[in-house]
Amino acid sequence: MNIDFPYGKKTLGIDIPEDRLQGVLISTLHSFKTEKTQIELVEEALQNPIGSPRLSTLARGKQNVVLIASDHTRPVPSKAIIPPMLKEIRKGNPNADITILIATGCHRETSKEELVNKFGSEVVAQEKILVHDSSTSPMVKIGTLPSGGECIINRLVIDADLVVAEGFIEPHFFAGFSGSRKSILPGVASRTTVLANHCSEFIAHPKARTGILEGNPIHEDMVWAARKAKLAFIVNVVINAEKEAIFAVSGDMVEAHAEGCKFLSSLCKVDAKPADIVISTNGGYPLDQNIYQAVKGMTAAEATVKQGGVIIMLARSNDGIGGDAFYHQMADEMDITKTMGIFLSRDRNHTEADQWQTQIFIRLLLKAQVIYVSEAPDEIVRGLHMIPAHSLEEALKKAEKIVGNDKATITAIPDGVSVMVIE
Repeated sequence: MNIDFPYGKKTLGIDIPEDRLQGVLISTLHSFKTEKTQIELVEEALQNPIGSPRLSTLARGKQNVVLIASDHTRPVPSKAIIPPMLKEIRKGNPNADITILIATGCHRETSKEELVNKFGSEVVAQEKILVHDSSTSPMVKIGTLPSGGECIINRLVIDADLVVAEGFIEPHFFAGFSGSRKSILPGVASRTTVLANHCSEFIAHPKARTGILEGNPIHEDMVWAARKAKLAFIVNVVINAEKEAIFAVSGDMVEAHAEGCKFLSSLCKVDAKPADIVISTNGGYPLDQNIYQAVKGMTAAEATVKQGGVIIMLARSNDGIGGDAFYHQMADEMDITKTMGIFLSRDRNHTEADQWQTQIFIRLLLKAQVIYVSEAPDEIVRGLHMIPAHSLEEALKKAEKIVGNDKATITAIPDGVSVMVIE
């Protein structure tokens, strides 16, 4: 059976003998069809908000409006979302002073070229756009998170008369789902606040997993921060493999988000198909631009690979590692169990940058070896305790050698960030 796997802006294919293939884990999300265009979906959602008045109503009398938008690492179809949102805000107040604030979290700054690619040249030329920096942007402390960490948010948000956000909803490997409240935390929060929320205690929590919101301490902190920051309205979409919106919700940050999560869950939950070798991806561009982000797609494989098996991860990684701290936490210590012990001994106020990603990465490495197909230098991949490969065929041969069986069972996950694998 020939299976294609997204890799950057192209695909890599391989033939897998059917007697070895345990399953191809894909969500019906990618086969879901709608006759409406992306803009029509967004406009319809804006006309029918959930748990909230219309955005145009909220905008009346509000002069200083901040519209939080996702950054370059998120495949949000902003060209279909931002213009209708701007139109709706100006319908309520034609003279509103609108700032589009890019929610980078702790990511690098979004470039001008990436902004044009994301929003289109017209929006970039005509609108006021600022990029959040978790270390240098002006910040305000607005309270203490339920977990005990300081809640420090970009001053632009706190000073606004109206705060709204766009985004998309996908399975998230420790926040349950992306979207909504994540526009605030980690989106426009200080590094101090992000580190406290992503502490080792929470990352190790059994409820801090894909598809779980209730009882998830990371999610609960995020909701508290978003409410405190007065996030008044969201527009979130669900996207398919082509990164096109197939469903949209608008309105209250909790109620509208819940409807989006319900829709997504109905399409992307899949049963695990245990195998010796599991092949996964990060869904291609833009989510596979660095190694750091690729850990997400690996967690889908983690849920279905056998103990002692092999995960083959495909991620182009043309933008490099994605986190220097992440790299050194892995590369500077050969004993990953020792590193895990150090993380678990730290309290939330001493969390170090990227340790949450490293903690999850070590957790899956303790279950299976990882062969990494990418454009990253081999020495970088080895430093991260993975085995480099430059084609699927090469990776599969290496995996068969590791498990000691050239007839080893295989499970394929063409898009590891679009499925919720149920063990």
